[in-house]
Amino acid sequence: MPGRHRAYAVAAAAVVLGAAAAAVLGSAPAAAHGFSSTAYIDISSPEKGHVRAELGLEYDLLVVSAADAEKDDPLFKEGNAAFEDGDSAKQAAALDDHAGSVVKYVSDRFGVTTSSGACTPVQQGGFRIEEREGVPYTVLTLDYRCPEPAEAHEVRTGLFPDSEGYVRGTKTIVTYDLDLRSGSSALDDQHPTFSTQQSLSQRFWEFFRLGAEHLLTGLDHILFLLALIAGSRRLREIVLAATTFTLAHSVTFIFAALGLVRAPAAFIEPVIALSIAVVAGWHLWRLWRQGPLAADLHTPRGGHLSLDRAGRVRLAVVFCFGLVHGLGFASALGIDQAWSWKLLWSLLVFNVGIEVVQLTIIVAVFPLLAVLRHRAPRAGRWTTGVIAAAVAVMGLVWFVQRVLGI
Repeated sequence: MPGRHRAYAVAAAAVVLGAAAAAVLGSAPAAAHGFSSTAYIDISSPEKGHVRAELGLEYDLLVVSAADAEKDDPLFKEGNAAFEDGDSAKQAAALDDHAGSVVKYVSDRFGVTTSSGACTPVQQGGFRIEEREGVPYTVLTLDYRCPEPAEAHEVRTGLFPDSEGYVRGTKTIVTYDLDLRSGSSALDDQHPTFSTQQSLSQRFWEFFRLGAEHLLTGLDHILFLLALIAGSRRLREIVLAATTFTLAHSVTFIFAALGLVRAPAAFIEPVIALSIAVVAGWHLWRLWRQGPLAADLHTPRGGHLSLDRAGRVRLAVVFCFGLVHGLGFASALGIDQAWSWKLLWSLLVFNVGIEVVQLTIIVAVFPLLAVLRHRAPRAGRWTTGVIAAAVAVMGLVWFVQRVLGI
């Protein structure tokens, strides 16, 4: 029987270490949100047969992509120089000077159609530049004239595809007030179209999927969760920690969507990286100070939440860092101003997608650690220590990179 227990412990340790190693070794040392772009499109209908689309597109990406696609080297030179100078007036002027190339690039990859055929776009006004989380965005307004009035419109997007080689995935967030319907949709290369006749369940699924994919591809949030799991001594600790984290980041996520709070990415991203290192380092410090007793709970009878003082302090730390992570989730969707109520529901669904993936990771990893700690306490300490050390190192590396802007 002891041999069987030892085999179970070794197998569990291998699975846990493998998961941690895959997360750490598969991660890039840069910011977790730096490999994709988000486009923002607001669609309305001033009159029948007339659709107006206001597009918000990342400026430097638009310049590079349009210049490359249309073989317009002067656009790249002028636009890149304006970007390096950080001069929004020069950036808008560069786009105005090469409006033909830019509008052709966009209209070839973004369109509105009805059952009667494609609507024809014409640029309305000049280009504007605005900032989203410290990044310059181009605002372009296109008026679409449709063959005839229609009861439904279909929107398609192929903006900034992976095949161009400049990004790894583009999310397009669409808000619309069209065909006597209003709502929002999330598009990407796997789901490039939507109809104004889409059902509520379809809209729910789009933002649920977007939230789930964000957590799965946002390694900083996954590593923070692994640090929480590694440092939790009992099931109630990880449940309380995860609940506290959820409540905290939900508060700031919603407040950001309502325009009540705002923080620059230059603050958010380094603090998120620091939170990973701190939470992981906390567990390493306990292992160093208490050794075999690190897994014990010192709970007096009637203690608050069945936690000892160390557990309650840890919850407070998790809550504070969770507030910042909520701003990070909001930043991932470019929320830097108050959004409409019709989009707020979709943002809440986005948050639900995040939580489902978070709970799935906890259910997959924590029971393995619990079995390992019970069957082989020494192996359990080493396993959680290795996980915490790897996570702490990665958090510190990210923190230094984000502070220095590397």
